[in-house]
Amino acid sequence: MAQLSWFDELTTDQAAEVGRLLAAAESTDGVAPVGEAVRLRMRPGATGSKHLLAHLDGELAGYAHVDMIGDSGGNKVAEFAVHPRHRHQGVGEALVKALPQEGLRIWAHGGHPDAEKLAAKLGFRKVRELLRMRLRVENDLPEPKLPEGVTIRPFVPGKDEAAVVYVNHRAFDWHPEQGSMSIEDVRAKEDEPWFDPEGFLLAFTDEDRLAGFHWTKVHTADLGEVYVVGVDPDSQGGGLGKALTLAGLRHLQQRGVKEVMLYVEADNTAAVRVYTKLGFTLWDADVQYAR
Repeated sequence: MAQLSWFDELTTDQAAEVGRLLAAAESTDGVAPVGEAVRLRMRPGATGSKHLLAHLDGELAGYAHVDMIGDSGGNKVAEFAVHPRHRHQGVGEALVKALPQEGLRIWAHGGHPDAEKLAAKLGFRKVRELLRMRLRVENDLPEPKLPEGVTIRPFVPGKDEAAVVYVNHRAFDWHPEQGSMSIEDVRAKEDEPWFDPEGFLLAFTDEDRLAGFHWTKVHTADLGEVYVVGVDPDSQGGGLGKALTLAGLRHLQQRGVKEVMLYVEADNTAAVRVYTKLGFTLWDADVQYAR
């Protein structure tokens, strides 16, 4: 039986040990078992989390993270992983049963079949699906057609954070996670190795008002990401979202990536339609479960 231990904060050694478990799970499954936000919360000094470690015979067999701040609906959000060597030994079930159950949502990245079976066994149902789509960008991409009076320039650290957060909140006030992005969140990501201000494209009106942005991300030499595309509601409906998307794709293409991925809510049919018309196809999906 797994030994379970809760922590409000991980030590450097614990974070490294969990990192090795996550890497092993990703290598086996082909998809990261936790999202970027969890990895940021694993750093010493990070707050707002509960970390659950499961050990078998002195070896780390499983890890679960609970976001105690929660999403905009007041739900606590959990993500977990079991080391491939210790699967089908009850570790995953023990982790889930130990989580705070009231208002709990659990992500299963990549829609892993074992997660689906465990969810059904424990009385959870699918409540949300996040599609991952991808596009080969080896061919020429159309020129972005910006609305009249709109120009694009790169993000300037120390200058543009507040404007981006304001537009992001207006664009994603409906979104459980994205809409709550803070200036501190932006600054924390500026410290990440992947951050590139040249790939953070801001669209301004001729009145110097931020109308929208496309934040791109490069994962590997061959893989980039449409990280966030946000358009202020006052600027929606004029083609700015498509133009920003194309501008970011062309930037990633110039960086030499061969493929670009993105995440989009399955029920956001308008966005899925836009990305499909641009040539994106379904890769896999993350599924969120709740009782």
